[in-house]
Amino acid sequence: MQLTRQQLQERLIALHQASLQLVEDVSLEVLLERIASVACEQAQARYAALGVMGDDGRLEKFISVGMTDAQIQRIGHPPVGRGLLGVIMNSEHPTRIPNISADKRSAGFPRNHPHMSSFLGVPIRLGDNQLGQIYLTEKIGEHEFSEDDEQIIQMLAAYAAVAINNARNYADLRQRDQALIRRNQDLALLNNIAGVLTASLKLDEILHKTLSLVMEYMEVESGEIFLLEEDKHTLRLVLHRGQAAEAFWTRNRFNVDEGIIGMVAKTGSAIVSHDLAHDMRYLRDAVVDAGFKQMACFPLTSSGNLVGVLSAVTRSSTALDEHDTQVITAIGSWAGLAIENARLHNDARRLAVLEERDRIGMDLHDGIIQSIYGVGLVLEHARLLATEEPEKSAERIQQAINSLNNTIRDIRSYILDLRPRQFTDENLMDGLRRLMMEFRINTLAEINLTGSAEDIREMPNRNAMALFHICQEALANAAKHSRAKKVNVIVWISPERVMLEIHDNGSGFDMEKMSQSLGHGLSNMHTRAQHVGGDLEIASAPGEGTSILAWVPRWNSDHSASTAKA
Repeated sequence: MQLTRQQLQERLIALHQASLQLVEDVSLEVLLERIASVACEQAQARYAALGVMGDDGRLEKFISVGMTDAQIQRIGHPPVGRGLLGVIMNSEHPTRIPNISADKRSAGFPRNHPHMSSFLGVPIRLGDNQLGQIYLTEKIGEHEFSEDDEQIIQMLAAYAAVAINNARNYADLRQRDQALIRRNQDLALLNNIAGVLTASLKLDEILHKTLSLVMEYMEVESGEIFLLEEDKHTLRLVLHRGQAAEAFWTRNRFNVDEGIIGMVAKTGSAIVSHDLAHDMRYLRDAVVDAGFKQMACFPLTSSGNLVGVLSAVTRSSTALDEHDTQVITAIGSWAGLAIENARLHNDARRLAVLEERDRIGMDLHDGIIQSIYGVGLVLEHARLLATEEPEKSAERIQQAINSLNNTIRDIRSYILDLRPRQFTDENLMDGLRRLMMEFRINTLAEINLTGSAEDIREMPNRNAMALFHICQEALANAAKHSRAKKVNVIVWISPERVMLEIHDNGSGFDMEKMSQSLGHGLSNMHTRAQHVGGDLEIASAPGEGTSILAWVPRWNSDHSASTAKA
């Protein structure tokens, strides 16, 4: 039936008002149902449907109006795009049919489908792209849809195309906004983790803060950290935070490859269990009894090596997010590196203590013990002079008393600041002259010193101290072991080094047995030279005396670098 001018005008006004509501709708699901309802009203159809196509050209959504939920359920499945629906999907123009069953392009209806006769299909196009289709069946009061119905629905399809496109753009914007929010949350977590890892080298602080941030990010009620023991086979629970601590501590050790904790340790990959109660890999019934349902478990690694395992456990039934798993897996590498750094820092501190003990032992041996040994030689000489030359004996005893007083001051200095008093107000040559004098008095042996103080005045104090103690140790060995009658000490320089040579005509020794016969002395000399960037060579043979050559850098590293640039 042909519409009158007034009827057409009324329908156009109604269509315009409806289209304004469509443009305002931003929810795609609500929008599609609204378009189908408007199409029913405008074309006076009993049934309407709207199909939306996906990027692959297939029906992505199919919304129907006019059938009850029960009818839809009895049909079984939505259309897939065959028959007349497929015709509209592949056409740029409307299709109007008075009788569906009589059309050879029809694929028929599934079981329990309502009877439908008249048909009007209009594609929803935006430019050259088809977004979907409007399907109308069973014109009310007429045998078929009219040309006016077709034109009205074509206009509605144009409005619908804009509205669907807007709804999709809005959905994309919301998705991107949510992704941006999530990314900002990830960056905030990573920033906080980075702050924790760089701000502290204390293992306990790193463990507590890392676990706290991960639990807050994943919104779980409990978390725990296992660390790999030195045997590389046992994981020990070192930290638990959150609820039901007593349930988690019912078992605090797992072997690698035992339970979920051990499997993560062995494979180096995260494991998420969504149903702990029925997961045979989970081995703590007390945790399940406490109401916990899911767990995400992550490896803590450093340079590819396992350090420990972190787990986050929740009572929630909401599935743990795969995105969270990826983020925490990355954090696990950072946390593992921080844990390893903290351990290395602790090891370095322990090593520093041991090195300091060795240094103190060296100083005691090369300084105070040698001084006491020198006092012993003086007293022995005084004992020999006591009968024949009592005055000289008294002088030697007074000398021994003075030396003991100096040694006492050295010991007090160690107690106060762990540094010996010797060689603090002298340069190297002055210190060596003092050693020569003490050696000559204590042993009555001939000793000579060759060298110029001017040539070495600017050498670093620690380098001069190293040579001083090396000479002190060498002279003590010459007096104690070699019984030398003559010693020559030579100091000479090159552009980059200061060398110290010490030759004696004593008994010498077998180089292969020197560590057994001379104890710590020679080892201390080597260590002192190497600590300041120098080295030491020793040559000796039984009956042929001993020669020692030690060298240290003449300048510190900064001076050498600036000289090279100049």
